[in-house]
Amino acid sequence: MQNTEISLPRKSPKELGISSKHVISFLDRLKAHHIELHSFMLLRHGHVAAEGWWQPYTPELPHMLFSLSKSFTSTAIGMAVHEGILTLDDPLVSYFPEDLPGEASSNLAAMQIRHLLMMGTGHSDDTMGSLHKAEDGNWARAFLKLPVEFEPGTHFLYNTGATYMLSAILQKASGQNLLEFLHNRLFKPLGIQNPTWETCPRGIHTGGYGLSITTEDIAKFGQLYLQKGVWHGQRLIEEDWIEEATSKQIANGDGGDSDWSQGYGYQFWRCRHDIYRGDGAFGQYCIVLPEQDAVIAMTAGTGDLQAVLNCVWDELLGGFLAEPQETDEHSGELMERLDQLHLDLPQLQAGSELETEISGRNYVLEENEFSINNFRFDFEQDTVYLSFKDAEEGYRIPLGRHDWAFSQSRLFNRQELRTAASFTWKSTDTLLLTIRGVETPFGLTYEVHFGEDTIDIHHWINVPFGSNEDKHILGRAE
Repeated sequence: MQNTEISLPRKSPKELGISSKHVISFLDRLKAHHIELHSFMLLRHGHVAAEGWWQPYTPELPHMLFSLSKSFTSTAIGMAVHEGILTLDDPLVSYFPEDLPGEASSNLAAMQIRHLLMMGTGHSDDTMGSLHKAEDGNWARAFLKLPVEFEPGTHFLYNTGATYMLSAILQKASGQNLLEFLHNRLFKPLGIQNPTWETCPRGIHTGGYGLSITTEDIAKFGQLYLQKGVWHGQRLIEEDWIEEATSKQIANGDGGDSDWSQGYGYQFWRCRHDIYRGDGAFGQYCIVLPEQDAVIAMTAGTGDLQAVLNCVWDELLGGFLAEPQETDEHSGELMERLDQLHLDLPQLQAGSELETEISGRNYVLEENEFSINNFRFDFEQDTVYLSFKDAEEGYRIPLGRHDWAFSQSRLFNRQELRTAASFTWKSTDTLLLTIRGVETPFGLTYEVHFGEDTIDIHHWINVPFGSNEDKHILGRAE
């Protein structure tokens, strides 16, 4: 049952002037192009018209936003500007006198808060890598000592370190971190419960990534922006800030068919069709469509972000009608499709005689890049428990036979997150394991081939930050 105090209102697509046939075509295209969505919500006129979660992902679970977090950081800065806590013209260096290099360059001295917001800091490379490498954990100092090759405001570079600096500035100026600052100003009014945000080694929220909230929370955020900052009659964000933040502040390409070259605002992307969005790695989206009075929220695990937007433009845009429909012959089909969404679960060979032989055996692994030093399998009826250790901790994960088994694990992102896992036998001597962090975009697959006293593990992830080549680990029974 929905909590009406924190949930968005619902109406049928027919009542909201949305063609169910177009939404079905959207779902069909995603499937045809093997695009892995985890959730989808379509809002119009302030109501949810269509929504679905691909099992094992579920509505109540938060999902990592990655760079969609940036739009929330921008919102906090806009609120701080309105309250007189800071201004966009403030020099960056004025907030960190103790962390400045011996002599600040003219470009560094010229860098203002607005340049951080528009990704126009003047750097030639994303600074985040250097921040992560800072041995003393002082990310602000690491940022300030990097060369600034271009005059701030003249050169676009997507720079996650710049958003971290916005978080650090806000904490210095307000005395509150991002979560504290946004609690009463944004999260509580919108009914966003228990948001979490990763921090740097010094306890400052990462700003440019690290926020986790539910899909409906993303939709509320987009609806707030669509409503020009007013929520249930209360103004939360100034309308002029929303206009400025979502307008083109700096060029990032020559337009064309790419939705990454239509201009950039204050931590918001401009899109084709006079639409804007916040987005994050692997397909986390908050898309605001002012002309259609609509919002689309999605979470995903895909490496082809442009393909997701192409599906929206090509299949959904034509489904917004001028008036509510009297009839909608596809409404029943759409509801059925949305209720049955799921990620395909490998179901090959149910069992193998090897189960009794390998159950309880410990396999010591050869040195590998993941620092995994052992694998152990314990079979109990229709569950196998996979146990292993890496350099930091041990894991014991249940996997269901041709079904999902749920648990909590720190396997994904070193946080205690919900995990869904399943197993099947690919052949009599090859075990296939599927493990998903259902609060993240990530899914791991282990294909384990058993020899007489050996195992040969092939390992890959659905959406890597780097190469997705098949990783190979050998092991031997103790």
